[in-house]
Amino acid sequence: MILVTGGAGYIGSHAVKALRAAGFLPIIFDDFSTGHNEFAHGTPTIKGDIRSSEDLNRAFTEYPIDGVMHFAGKALVPESHKNPELYYEVNTLGGLRLLSAMRAHGVRHIIFSSTCATYGIPEKTPISEDTAQLPISPYGESKLAFERALRWFQESYEFTYLALRYFNAAGADPNAEFGEDHDPETHLIPLVLDAAAGRRPSVKILGTDYPTPDGTCVRDYIHVVDLADAHVLGLQGLMADRIKPQALNLGTGIGYSVREVIDTAKRITGVDFRVEEAGRRSGDPPVLLAAVERAREVLGWRAKHSALDQIVASAWNWHRRRKK
Repeated sequence: MILVTGGAGYIGSHAVKALRAAGFLPIIFDDFSTGHNEFAHGTPTIKGDIRSSEDLNRAFTEYPIDGVMHFAGKALVPESHKNPELYYEVNTLGGLRLLSAMRAHGVRHIIFSSTCATYGIPEKTPISEDTAQLPISPYGESKLAFERALRWFQESYEFTYLALRYFNAAGADPNAEFGEDHDPETHLIPLVLDAAAGRRPSVKILGTDYPTPDGTCVRDYIHVVDLADAHVLGLQGLMADRIKPQALNLGTGIGYSVREVIDTAKRITGVDFRVEEAGRRSGDPPVLLAAVERAREVLGWRAKHSALDQIVASAWNWHRRRKK
């Protein structure tokens, strides 16, 4: 059995489905503050707070857990600047409480949902796993603090772990069971699709004067199904002692600009929605691209569903079904 913290959330729900397909029995642990009840349907679920040792110990006592996928956390950069205490409480302290519960119940294997935000604004791209980690937000710092804790727990208590540093997760389940729905929504693709669906009057381009081919930010988008597959491969490798503890980037190494995303969405949806131009958002790097060779070598993995057309089409399919 695999405990999936945050398993009713966007990425966690896709991981639960991938675990089932691989023959594992997932158990969801979620407080449903941002997760969706319908995403947990049909999966054993414990409602609990990642900061609560009592809730966590209840989960490990109730089920014979063999490993953990840890998605539970706070992930809004602007909110982290307004309330850094909350981000350290959930992402760092909550993570430590999880590790303590694992240790108390003899569970050694954990896959951690980390982020490219731990790198901050890199001097060059693509960004390798050896790039200096210099976060520029409490969100990135709180994730990095837990990455460092994993390394010391591994050394002192023989934990095995992978810290998977995502770039831009996007897309939706091919069968439209799960998709991206945050409140507030801050990610480009769902914002663009909301504009296409008429749920918002326009979409804003934040900065048109970056040193990129069309002046807008370039990002590395990875389909959430590809992310989920990488998690399962990583867990299988850890449990079979084929993979040593480490951090890995998850991306494609291919970048798309904001304008390219908007143009793709207009073509796929058939809607010529309104686009506004605004000033830069503070802290946005011009380009973020992942160096992905290490994940390919270690996991035997590569992204299969992450062409921009595939990402936008799957998200639009779910978006229309979910938000009628």
